[in-house]
Amino acid sequence: MRAAIIGYGKMGHEIEKILVQRGHTVSLIIDQDNIADLNAEHLAGIDVAIEFTTPQTAYNNIRTCIEAGVAIVSGTTGWTERLPELQQLCREKGSAMIYSSNYSLGVNIAFRINRRLAELMNGCNNYDVRIEEIHHTQKKDAPSGTAITLAQEAIDRLDRKNRWNCIEPQKGETSQATADSIEITSLREGTVPGTHTVTYESADDTLELKHTLKSRSALATGAVIAAEFICGKKGVFTMDDLFKE
Repeated sequence: MRAAIIGYGKMGHEIEKILVQRGHTVSLIIDQDNIADLNAEHLAGIDVAIEFTTPQTAYNNIRTCIEAGVAIVSGTTGWTERLPELQQLCREKGSAMIYSSNYSLGVNIAFRINRRLAELMNGCNNYDVRIEEIHHTQKKDAPSGTAITLAQEAIDRLDRKNRWNCIEPQKGETSQATADSIEITSLREGTVPGTHTVTYESADDTLELKHTLKSRSALATGAVIAAEFICGKKGVFTMDDLFKE
């Protein structure tokens, strides 16, 4: 597989290492210093591009790949209100893409458990639910895309919840929880790769679903596996499609 890496920060370097370990060729690396090279000419011959950049640049990066007919794996968070546009473009162009707020295989298993847990808790109105996410201080968006996914998938299955809200205690924000909302607490600490906890609590007990990421390697490995999965395919995919295969 000939791969392009779009975004050559810490994640990009980790993705490069995993690609090489799994026998693939890194044929193009795009970073902020050579963003002009992200075009059809330089993408010619690329099988899959893996994109981890910023909320401000992700849309254009992905669109360029789709229009060039290059399959694209994106893990950039904080911009997904425009994701449906790109998914539709992908279908129209006969290209391939997969987007996930988190490529850790463990997190994606946690997503599936979270959905089932919410279904089971739907009739248990004596439990309230909240989410906490902890990330490194360099993370630009809050809440994390993973926390939003956890919250939204719970909301879709809990009749008593219809929205989420986010607080950042380090900015002096205090709880704004209401009966119809899921509150996400976003914390930024040191170099933490990512910890997510979904808590259901009643007056009598507490149930927690928790995932702790130990390194970026888990994210990079999942992204490369996703790239291998969509290589040669056409269409819009999710990590659930990968798990089905």
